[in-house]
Amino acid sequence: MKIGIGLPTSLAGAAGADVVAWARLAEQAGYSTLGTIDRLVHTSWEPLTTLAAAAAVTKRIGLATSILISPLRANTALLAKQAATVDRLSGGRLTLGMAVGSRPDDFEVGQVEKAGRGARTGTQVAELRRHWADAQSGREPSVGPAPIRPNGPELILGGHSPAALARAARLGDGWIGGGTGPIMFAQGAQALREQWAAEGREGAPRLVALAYFALGADGTKYTEGYLRSYYRDAGPFVEHILRGAADNPGKLRGLVGKYAEAGCDELLLMPCAGDLGQVEAAAQVLGLQG
Repeated sequence: MKIGIGLPTSLAGAAGADVVAWARLAEQAGYSTLGTIDRLVHTSWEPLTTLAAAAAVTKRIGLATSILISPLRANTALLAKQAATVDRLSGGRLTLGMAVGSRPDDFEVGQVEKAGRGARTGTQVAELRRHWADAQSGREPSVGPAPIRPNGPELILGGHSPAALARAARLGDGWIGGGTGPIMFAQGAQALREQWAAEGREGAPRLVALAYFALGADGTKYTEGYLRSYYRDAGPFVEHILRGAADNPGKLRGLVGKYAEAGCDELLLMPCAGDLGQVEAAAQVLGLQG
């Protein structure tokens, strides 16, 4: 199982110099991917803009929106251009993770209708691939630039509902589970595999998950502070998220092992603390090599 790490751009007070340094350190430490999460009504940075900056200071590490709330990007042609631009800047390292989103305030502020967002996301997948194919074939007029990968960036769809899993199996290159823990991930992954087979898809879907962490003497304080803020409208579910967060080395190793047993192909460790020492600390615990 590959181990990636999230950029600290959803943490209050994140500084540009620190984010750039984090990206460089993550590549040097041997992480597979840099991830970004997405909210509109939050201090989090815009994912594709952030990954463009990370692309400029790295050479090998993958870049992933994990995830992008795609219905908020109502102009799909513009989204296709933005994603293809990051793909070219990075030499073809972009994975576009997409999901429908659930928080009403994001849609209210974005002036986008929340109802029907699942169907719109399915339409967006088809439109993105059409724009990228047109650009790569040289068809005129087309929305460029052409992505580097033959079929455009890998598309990984998120969500745990039956409709979301069916959409990922039908349209995506794989599925990304949120930071809900290895048990819920295993259940979603099994359902996704069954849907994938029912759709007659060849090969196997790529399975990705998120897990939250903060190491050091104040690990518990940082996981509590960040997750209670980020999931403040989630009701009792925040307690479930907190129980699954890794706030010490033993818990981090155990969590990674459980995701591997569940069949996860890549686990993205999302930071609850923004100090640069978190990058190397987690890499040392997990024995990563640059």
